Amino acid sequence: MNAPMILVVEDEPTIAHAIVKRLAAESYQVRAVHDGLAAIEMAKQLQPDLMVLDVMLPGVDGLEVCRVVQAERPVPVLMLTARDDESDKLVGLGVGADDYMTKPFSMRELVARIKALLRRVDRARVLGADPGPPGETQLGDVIVNRAARQVSRAGRRIHLTPTEFDLLAYLTEHPSTVLSREKLLEHVWDWVDATGTRTVDSHIKALRRKLGADLIRTAHGVGYAFEPKEDN
Repeated sequence: MNAPMILVVEDEPTIAHAIVKRLAAESYQVRAVHDGLAAIEMAKQLQPDLMVLDVMLPGVDGLEVCRVVQAERPVPVLMLTARDDESDKLVGLGVGADDYMTKPFSMRELVARIKALLRRVDRARVLGADPGPPGETQLGDVIVNRAARQVSRAGRRIHLTPTEFDLLAYLTEHPSTVLSREKLLEHVWDWVDATGTRTVDSHIKALRRKLGADLIRTAHGVGYAFEPKEDN
């Protein structure tokens, strides 16, 4: 089986070179480009298994690159941002990014995030090929179809990124149960440490924005619970 192909989009040559060198050492196939237009064109040509995509790019920025690429062909995207700004991250998640990291970051964590994303893609592919029994669950006015990876509320289809879907599916498997950020990281992101708890928070905010703020309860200092709304 061929090694996964990763497209790195980063306009700072030193950072791009370091990422490419490290990923090549991990036996991935890697290509790098340095601006948004080149990224869109290279994504069409390569059809990469994953993109590492900087937000701040000359010409077309990373958010627009993500939006265009995802419209052509869905691909896991790990976004890099120079600012630890929650609104930037929510916008990135909204255009189809699966995860983000704030600069500066460690190469070790970057590799761990990439491996986790690729594992989830493989798992979703296996489930899609053999979904087993129908996986549709209705909780209040929310319907989660795991086999089709579709979600609707009150009859309205909700578009979720792959990560948002996995997070919602796991929460709805345990309705009214508080799940810690660490448990969510372990089961949704395949991480075994707590370095990404803010990633969980950002994805919860994105889910609330799309589904409504009334479905996911915060247990302060602990985690989150899906609270289905019963019909009156």
